[in-house]
Amino acid sequence: MAERFAGRVAVVTGGVSGIGAAVAARLAAEGAKVAVWDRDGAALANAPSGLHREELDLADADAVQRAADATAAALGGIDILVASAGITGPNLPTWEYGIADWKRVMDVNINGVFYSNRAVVPHMLKADYGRIVNIASIAGKEGNPNAPAYSTSKAAVIGLTKSLGKELAKTGIRANCVTPAAVRTPIFDQMTQQHIDFMLSKIPIGRFGTVDEIAALICWLASEEASFSTGAVFDCSGGRATY
Repeated sequence: MAERFAGRVAVVTGGVSGIGAAVAARLAAEGAKVAVWDRDGAALANAPSGLHREELDLADADAVQRAADATAAALGGIDILVASAGITGPNLPTWEYGIADWKRVMDVNINGVFYSNRAVVPHMLKADYGRIVNIASIAGKEGNPNAPAYSTSKAAVIGLTKSLGKELAKTGIRANCVTPAAVRTPIFDQMTQQHIDFMLSKIPIGRFGTVDEIAALICWLASEEASFSTGAVFDCSGGRATY
C-alpha cells in the first residue's frame, strides 16, 4: 500500500477500539506517525507498538489541550485529527432520560470533539496544513428514537464541522465529518438488542457496515487528496441517508 501519509502526524481519539482502531492501524500502515488518545488505560497499554499514547478523559478540556501539546512536542506537530471517541448513552425515551446520562453523552460526544478540534487547529495553522475528520452519525441527520442524547450530540458534531470548515476555508486545513450508519463495534455493548434491531431495519443494504469500510472513507478525507471538500458531511450508511 502506498505511503500516502508518510511524514504526517495523526491523532485518533478513541483509537483503541472500533472505527478508531481501524483508522489508526490504516494510517500507521500508510506511513503516518500516529497518536491515540483514549480514557481506557488498559486498552492503551495493549495497543500496537509504535503508537504514541495519551490517556485522558476527552470531556476534560485542559487534559485535551495537554495531550495536543504533548503529542505535537513528541511527534513534531499535528497534521491530522480523527475525532472518533464516543458513547451511546442508554436507550430510553426523552422524558425518561436521566439528566446525568444526558450530560455525560454531551460531554464526550460533542464537548470532547470541540475540545479536540480547538486544541489541534493552532498546531495545524503553524504549517498551514491539516485534515480534521469528525465522526458523526446517521442518527445526527435523522434522529433515532430512544437515543435522544446520542442523536442530538451527533447533530451538533455536524454543525460544529460546518462552522469550522468555513472558518478554515482560506487556509490549508480542511474539516469534514462522516455519518456512518451502525457498525458492529464494542459500542453495541452499550445498546439494547431492540435498538440494534431497529438500526439494522433502517439500512437498505440489509447489513451493518464494517470498520474497514468506514476507515477507508475517513482516511481519504484525512489525505492530501481531499483538498476541495470542507465543512462537508459524507454519508456511509448503506443507503439509509435520504439527504
